[in-house]
Amino acid sequence: MELKRVVVTGLGAITPLGNDVASTWDALLKGVSGAGPITLFDASEFKTQFACEVKNFDPLKYFSAKEVRKLDRYTQFALAATQESMADSGLDLEKVNKDRAGVIFSAGIGGISTFEQEVGNYAVAPEKGPRFSPFFIPKMIADIAAGQISMVYGFRGPNFGIVSACASSTHALIDAYNYIRLGKADLIVSGGAEAAITVSGVGGFNAMHALSTRNDSPETASRPFSASRDGFVMGEGSACLILEELEHALARGAKIYAEVVGGGMSADAYHLTATHPEGLGAKLVMQNALDDAHMAPEEIDYINVHGTSTPVGDKSEAKAILEVFGDHAYNLNISSTKSMTGHLLGATGALEALICVKTIDESIVPPTINHAEGDDDPEIDSKLNFTFNHAQKREVNAALSNTFGFGGHNASIIVKKFTK
Repeated sequence: MELKRVVVTGLGAITPLGNDVASTWDALLKGVSGAGPITLFDASEFKTQFACEVKNFDPLKYFSAKEVRKLDRYTQFALAATQESMADSGLDLEKVNKDRAGVIFSAGIGGISTFEQEVGNYAVAPEKGPRFSPFFIPKMIADIAAGQISMVYGFRGPNFGIVSACASSTHALIDAYNYIRLGKADLIVSGGAEAAITVSGVGGFNAMHALSTRNDSPETASRPFSASRDGFVMGEGSACLILEELEHALARGAKIYAEVVGGGMSADAYHLTATHPEGLGAKLVMQNALDDAHMAPEEIDYINVHGTSTPVGDKSEAKAILEVFGDHAYNLNISSTKSMTGHLLGATGALEALICVKTIDESIVPPTINHAEGDDDPEIDSKLNFTFNHAQKREVNAALSNTFGFGGHNASIIVKKFTK
């Protein structure tokens, strides 16, 4: 069976750096941090009092007041990012075979704010009995963004969400890629969304000692690969990519940003939350992606790393890159854009895949910010080019994005410059 080729024809994003792709990309290249004090709830008693929140997001710009009441914040982000990506793709819905158009859209946690609100309402007045909104469950569940998107556009093809913690939306993109290249769909809307900057979200991660507690300097708190890193900064938002079968895209004269050429998956099989200290799962997943793409390590120009700014995770990922790429590792540009966006959990893979697409389209690599002179980690090879503090212009023909999730879930995806 001859596999189909899969291309990216539309991009959309709602992020802590901007409410569309253009403003997000501009901020990334300028090295802007999206971090600041938490405004979504009173965090004054929490160990971590800051995050990378989406700013100036008005759901009434996208939905009616009635619709807003039925949509958790994470689903609002998903629908807004999808709206931008659909407009960007130029798809004419009257000409799309909707039986062959699907939606695979993920979240790592889903509607946690809805859960808090509904359970909180009951806790405040238990004497009134269990009074819950009929929208409680369909607002909360982690697959509902995929369902909502399919209903908006009438897409009746493959439709589901994947939950694999922070690897969720990379897994979603890989599944979308596989369905299309196997001929099961002509196009799939794919990505991820998350909105977990809540009392229980921040409190839970604080209890695990996963978050940075640098409350005196939120903007510099996320400092991947630096010796002084002390945990990740939580982010929120959504990213959406339109994946399309090549001939379908060419037939309608679509703009093609890049081609998806490979996806890898693996498990650490090691620990609930920590990556394997030797980077075994990270090494395997990158090699699996290269094998799937039939590419040599030397063909990759840029890696958008998982790079969350945790002490163990960054070190093990750098070690894995050296093992997979050998001497070519020193020719790579490597960056952790989480240093600016924060960690979008289940949405992070889609956003970082989108960033990889943009590096190919624009021939420039965004930086890893917040690295200070003298803050090199002696256990991380300082000869690796982490693109510290300033964007670097270079032609990017192929880029790889890594995402690793609690539970040991690993996913990597490769995109490359499109040529006929």
